[in-house]
Amino acid sequence: MVWLIGDKGMLGSEIARQLTENRIQWIGSGHEVDITNSAELRKFATSHGPIANTTGLTVTKRKVPEKITWVINCAAYTAVDKAEEDAEKAEEINAEGALNIARIAREIGAKLIHISTDYVFNGSGKQPYTEEDARNPIGVYGRTKAEGERQIEKEMTLYYIIRTAWLYGFDGKNFVYTMTKAMNQRDSVKVVNDQRGTPTCCVDLAEAIIKIIDSAEKAPFLFGKKSALPYGIYHFTDSGETTWFDFCNKIYEYGKKYGRITKDCTIEPCLTADYPTPAKRPAYSVLSKEKIKAGLKIKIPSWEESLEKFIKDPKFDAQ
Repeated sequence: MVWLIGDKGMLGSEIARQLTENRIQWIGSGHEVDITNSAELRKFATSHGPIANTTGLTVTKRKVPEKITWVINCAAYTAVDKAEEDAEKAEEINAEGALNIARIAREIGAKLIHISTDYVFNGSGKQPYTEEDARNPIGVYGRTKAEGERQIEKEMTLYYIIRTAWLYGFDGKNFVYTMTKAMNQRDSVKVVNDQRGTPTCCVDLAEAIIKIIDSAEKAPFLFGKKSALPYGIYHFTDSGETTWFDFCNKIYEYGKKYGRITKDCTIEPCLTADYPTPAKRPAYSVLSKEKIKAGLKIKIPSWEESLEKFIKDPKFDAQ
């Protein structure tokens, strides 16, 4: 059984949807279980709480709950700018919270999948970052996420740390929804054109996470070992790279094509320096996916392909 922490967030909601679709039993927790409080985590882990069955409906607690064999941690302090003023809180959630979760996962004998970020790098690179590149964050958010990774590495061995970037999904605020709304309301928008990365649809990342679980569960029968994918750090985003400006242009193109954007809007490029923010953003945050592609034997779709599928999907809701 999977324990999904942060089950109501943007990525957590998509993982929950796919766990249900794949008939993988799971339980979820959100703000009601404080990850900075190890006692609360331990209590939930040992009692299991209400269970979400394979139809996605909440059912009553079972007399003999199934053992938690996987923990997926989607909980994080992700307010990048606010973190600069609230470093203590970001540290508590992203570093101490990650350590607490790793400890509990180790105690109960569960494998951990922890979501991390491209912000652990400083963004001064010129080619896709690999998992072996040194962590060198430039802000509080990146620093606390990097520390969370280190804590997990020290605490346990049965873990997958998945770094991702530029996420968007059906549930919650994200760049695609924000720009869709803006372009439906304004005659023009300005978007930075000097930051490069890869837009990533939560659907694709969730599919990769399900694939990791499926691969590991089948491994003892197929390969005679504990996991088909070696434990460690992996990068996952969609394929390709772009700027926020070009990303926005594609949102406009597909939005007009599928009726999500109903008025004309001009998209103008600008520089990061034109709109200074409390937290400095990585100028280049493209991640290499070669390690996870080889390990899972998967083909990762292009960011353009996934964006078009996302915008035309009936679940799309930028309201």
